[in-house]
Amino acid sequence: MTSDPADPYIFTSDSLPSDPRFMPPLTNGLLGWRVFDPVMHMGGVYNGEGGTCHRGNIPCPLAVQMKMAEVGRHTYKLDMHTGVFSHSVVTPRFEAAQVLYAHRQQTNLLVMEVLLKRSETSTEPITIQLESSFKPQSDDIVFQSAPDYKGGRHIFGQTVSSEVPGGIRPFVHLIWTPITSTLTLSPDQSQSSWVFLVAVAGSDESVRLCYETGLGLIDTGDLRPSHLRSWAELWKGSSIEVEGAESLNRALIGCMFYLLSSFPSLREEANGPVEFGGVSPGGLSNGSKEEDYHGHVFWDQDTWMYPSVALFYPRLARAALEYRAGTIEGARANAQQVGYKGLKFAWESAVTGRDVCPEDIYAEQELHINGDVVLAFQQYFYLTQDLKMFREGRGNEVVWGVADYWVSRVTWDPTEQQYHIKGVIPPDEYYFTVDNSVFTNAVAQRSLQFAVELSGLLGHTPPPAWQDVADKIKIPFDPELKYHPEFDGYTQGSGVKQADVVLLGYPLAMSMTPEVRRNDLEAYEAVTDPLGPAMTWGMFALGWLELGDAERAQKLLQKCFKNIQKPFQVWSESADGSGCVNFLTGMGGFLQAVLFGYTGFRVQKEHLVFAPLLPQEVDALRVKGVSYLGNEMDWLIKSVEVSVSVRKPAEEESGSQEPSALQVVLNTGTTIPLIPGNKLRTAVIQQ
Repeated sequence: MTSDPADPYIFTSDSLPSDPRFMPPLTNGLLGWRVFDPVMHMGGVYNGEGGTCHRGNIPCPLAVQMKMAEVGRHTYKLDMHTGVFSHSVVTPRFEAAQVLYAHRQQTNLLVMEVLLKRSETSTEPITIQLESSFKPQSDDIVFQSAPDYKGGRHIFGQTVSSEVPGGIRPFVHLIWTPITSTLTLSPDQSQSSWVFLVAVAGSDESVRLCYETGLGLIDTGDLRPSHLRSWAELWKGSSIEVEGAESLNRALIGCMFYLLSSFPSLREEANGPVEFGGVSPGGLSNGSKEEDYHGHVFWDQDTWMYPSVALFYPRLARAALEYRAGTIEGARANAQQVGYKGLKFAWESAVTGRDVCPEDIYAEQELHINGDVVLAFQQYFYLTQDLKMFREGRGNEVVWGVADYWVSRVTWDPTEQQYHIKGVIPPDEYYFTVDNSVFTNAVAQRSLQFAVELSGLLGHTPPPAWQDVADKIKIPFDPELKYHPEFDGYTQGSGVKQADVVLLGYPLAMSMTPEVRRNDLEAYEAVTDPLGPAMTWGMFALGWLELGDAERAQKLLQKCFKNIQKPFQVWSESADGSGCVNFLTGMGGFLQAVLFGYTGFRVQKEHLVFAPLLPQEVDALRVKGVSYLGNEMDWLIKSVEVSVSVRKPAEEESGSQEPSALQVVLNTGTTIPLIPGNKLRTAVIQQ
């Protein structure tokens, strides 16, 4: 792999990855496609009932590669500034370029552009081949032809089976520009270009409108420029970069790029709730049958991906909350099915919210998902003070419904005088049917506490049981060894799969002494599976940063680099390249380790905590566009000082409270009021 040393956002290579799974995904929150793959996906389009439910494969007309008789220099480039992938070939006689992108503004469109340019005066025509693997058929959708529309081919179909018996089977319509097998530059032309559109939508009317919009943008010359403007707007309001550690900087940029690609456009969210299908571990480009968790939505979205996006774009991240609110009826049915009250969010969710996990035991026992969902809602509220999301956006139903579930699910132990949650799978999935998973109980406690807090804000009288269970739920702790056992009966030294107990410190912010925090980190770091999922080491790193050990944290963070596959920064779930690909969960954990670890950012009830600590190899950290209570902050962190500028965004966050000043608490204990337009230039950092 070669990269532009002057531009860490551009990744180039003279060859494609040997494993096609590591081809770069192009996604925009609605459509997802792995470059050159004959299959793409659309958010919310699944086929299969229950545990067989998976993303419906949609044939992609842009599964085309340039071929030519002449020998040339090939360059494959992913530009993360713009979300554009290109394949260029330079020969003695001509240059050819193929450009591909999932349109960021018009999210129903995929685009291919081809440019041919003559390098020398010649009377010979220049011809290239376009080798296609596209077939207008799918095992998941029964397609049939419709009349051509404005020069475009049109097929449509309906998924074979619904997620639940008698449920909706969505329609998919495609209109695309026919792609010929060759393109020719005639002798009288010095250069020429061609544009090919693919429009995908759920109805005939909608797909025609989308295709027409694309044609109109071609006519005005604004097809690619409008896409570039949308990406520029995203990066303008959110970036995280380090100085002095090039590979770390590129990894951070790659993580931000792929995560931002997975959410809807800012323009769509500004116009109100959008049809958003959530974020699965492998993103929209993956999730076919028996692949990458079938494209289902897990706690990965709420715990691992959501926080980093929310810190920059609460409005954008709100789409994940709206997705959960849209599955309330399914969550209620899940709870009723097993005899409990309230809401039981699916361990694996698709469209309806009914659990589509292929293995019943996970659906029945991995209960911490409920608390994970509520934690995301709580983080959103502390970032925005937006009560409208809870009054009108069904956020209150989510929070209170989960509280009702916990109260009905716990059992009272008269001997210990505590509430227990029995028969669960903790985040560490090496153990089944355990009692009192410390993370599960702690996240249940936090969600119950927030339910009580939200009741006070909305004038609702909470059932006394919410507070009672929160106060008396068991949080396993060993007073002799001064650490948290993972669950009742856990033996210290037993192997674990992934981050579990270490999540008590972050993101749960459970009160504990530095000694206990250290003991938890040391006990579980030593026995965590080295081939466990990629997000784990970021959480250990974050814990050591909390304790002031930046160098130990950095060594753990370095482990994550084994999961980053060259040349296009596509993550694998495991360090050996196996497991889910484009593993957004790992990217989210890695981002949080830096974004919340190096800075010490903690979004609390009444202020933003800031406790920065940089490892030796990092000279400076720039975090641009942190959004807090409707203001945007740009931070520059160096080893001994920090500067921050505060501004009002160009477009106000709807529902955000207007603060007279922001309360930022530094780790020196000093509370600093920040007013938009003011700049703190030389705050000394206490090491």
